[in-house]
Amino acid sequence: MLTQPLQVSFQLPSGAEVFIETGKLARQADGAVTVKQGKCIILATVVANKDPKEGQDFFPLSVDYQEKFASAGRIPGSFFKREARLNDYEILTSRLIDRALRPLFPEDYLCDVQVLISLVSSDEEVLPDALACLAASAALAVSDIPIKEVISEVRIAKIDGVFVVNPTRTELAKSNMEFIIAATEKNLMMVEGEAKECSEEDLVKALEVAHEAIRLQIKAQHQLRDMKGVTGKRDYKKPEQNEELKQRVAAFTSDKIYQIAKAGSAKYDRSTAFKLLKEELVASFGEETDDKTIKLAKKYYEDVQWEVVRKMILEDRVRLDARLLHHVRPLAMEVDPLPTPHGSALFTRGETQSLTTVTLGTPLDELLVESAAKSDYSKFILHYNFPPFSTGEVKPMRGPGRREVGHGNLAQRSLKQMMPGSEYAYTVRIVSDILESNGSSSMATVCAGSLALMDAGVPIPKHVGGVAMGLITSADGKYAILTDILGDEDHLGDMDFKVTGTRDGICGVQMDIKVDGLSMEVMREALEQARKGRLHILDAMYECIPAARPDVKPHAPRMEKIIIDKEFIGAVIGPGGKVIQEMQKETGTTINIEEVGNFGEVSIFGVNKEGVDKAVARVKGIVSVPEIDDVYEAKVKSIQPYGAFVEFLPKKEGLLHISEVSWKRLDTLEGVLKEGDMVKVKLIGIDQKTGKFKLSRKALMPKPEGQQGGGDRGDNRGDRNDNRGEYRGERRDNRDGGGRGDGGGYQSGGRPQQ
Repeated sequence: MLTQPLQVSFQLPSGAEVFIETGKLARQADGAVTVKQGKCIILATVVANKDPKEGQDFFPLSVDYQEKFASAGRIPGSFFKREARLNDYEILTSRLIDRALRPLFPEDYLCDVQVLISLVSSDEEVLPDALACLAASAALAVSDIPIKEVISEVRIAKIDGVFVVNPTRTELAKSNMEFIIAATEKNLMMVEGEAKECSEEDLVKALEVAHEAIRLQIKAQHQLRDMKGVTGKRDYKKPEQNEELKQRVAAFTSDKIYQIAKAGSAKYDRSTAFKLLKEELVASFGEETDDKTIKLAKKYYEDVQWEVVRKMILEDRVRLDARLLHHVRPLAMEVDPLPTPHGSALFTRGETQSLTTVTLGTPLDELLVESAAKSDYSKFILHYNFPPFSTGEVKPMRGPGRREVGHGNLAQRSLKQMMPGSEYAYTVRIVSDILESNGSSSMATVCAGSLALMDAGVPIPKHVGGVAMGLITSADGKYAILTDILGDEDHLGDMDFKVTGTRDGICGVQMDIKVDGLSMEVMREALEQARKGRLHILDAMYECIPAARPDVKPHAPRMEKIIIDKEFIGAVIGPGGKVIQEMQKETGTTINIEEVGNFGEVSIFGVNKEGVDKAVARVKGIVSVPEIDDVYEAKVKSIQPYGAFVEFLPKKEGLLHISEVSWKRLDTLEGVLKEGDMVKVKLIGIDQKTGKFKLSRKALMPKPEGQQGGGDRGDNRGDRNDNRGEYRGERRDNRDGGGRGDGGGYQSGGRPQQ
């Protein structure tokens, strides 16, 4: 029989109520809760092994967030019709939770922990990723798994100048900044998000507002834990310690580690020197030493290296590569290093290098981004690749992992802020291949991506650059903020803080904090130092290419987009697609039409500019409304005794009467006009009953001196009346080519004939 569940609730600043419940579902897990807001329900479970695996020396935490399609009343679109591997959105949400939870566990806790979060009921307006970390933390809180603190996570957005906590989907669409923030009751733990060039002070304010909301959610978790009666945490087997061995390792290696760290050598030389010192340490024990002691000595060696290098940076204010704390490594960059891609750039910063390409595609190349709640198409795609040779390693190639997905997402969100809107016809794909890596390859991707976009002629108004910051602190209050961190500095530091943006503001942030007690004053200082470092990099980028190229490259596809009234969509397509197919065949282009609201978006794609321009003119001709006194370049389609039928707009023909060809009286058009001739004409009238177009050539010709136009028109009136019957008969015979056209027979004003 099911037990009565335990439940607590709290209100978001918007007034929406959130419920946290435990005791009803998944009762064999160490901890299980559901979090509910509206119709959105998230189930989170956590299970931990009682003992670590034999010989394990790392903390194996796995976090997986998955959305069940049934939660939104949908069936997966895959061949097998079941949820498969996590998609990018689920991976990114899993990373947000993992990065927030990982610092909560004791450093000597090495048992396997698995956290599973599932969306089991979806709400169209509630964003589940903002509640997923709350659910995971609550599951840990009601368990006896030894965590140091309880956390939560919220989304903060700025909408119409007001900060909103956990906005709805509709509200979020109107925001100009959006961040996911995780924190304990006292300290920030993780920040990730994007903004339309927000200021550093705006970001700090967002952090403060978010932290207040998080404290309320942590209080609710404590209440639920007290209701369940959790009073303590389980004991666990701690790694073996040997203080005598630790002192021996420190005495043997401390000074030597300091000398290597202070030498300012390159990454390879430094890592080789540290490796040789480790081998020297192992050799000092002699062959009789058991493997267990050797393994422990190696661990202590890593600990000593961590302590010595941090102390050197804090006290000497100098870094592993001899840079000052605020200095950026040497920069080298170039655009168009590859002849075939539509845009390319090579960006090098120290020992980090990205070769990035841009490919321009059609609307048919858009990416389907599918989640349980909805499916969207994205016209801007960024893929990040991190091959093992970039760090001098040999590893199997297994496709992109979570790190690649996360780093690519940060770069994509940053560059997206400067991308043109829906009026830009191209689908744009950026691919960043990391060729070298020693710190912040994601920031190199942002810089290289911005350069490549401008090289491709994508009309981004400003460059976007990025820099990775680090922080090292000590128990006595000392701290050092590092600009453009190395890989080793990332490993031994207390904060990894990546900031991207333009000269005018922040576009993207990703921050992980590994230490308690980071004050807002230190945060402000880190942001200001990051701004200066970003501006230094941006200056070099503008020297490389100051603005987007005015046009795409000659070998790039041509694309134009035309917005037309909804009523003309049928005319452009034609019966059975005849008109659009003819246009594509004649112009060598691909034409895609999409109905958006009360308008039609016509995207024209081709390999050469001439064909695209011709197709654009054809479409504009179909949707244009001829007006009296407009002048057109017309093509003679047929010659009759009484005049010529000319096509003055695509699929729109009119009669150029013989009396309107010239000021001189003509008995025949022989020798004056022939089929295929191009002639400039003026629309002089539209028959209100039949919609027939009356065109004149002579109206555009200088009138002979002494000749009056009215008399001549009167002299020819009889000719016009005499030929009226022939005109009507000819129009019936040429109906398909004489104005109705294949596009639905549009007359003046765009109305179809009946």
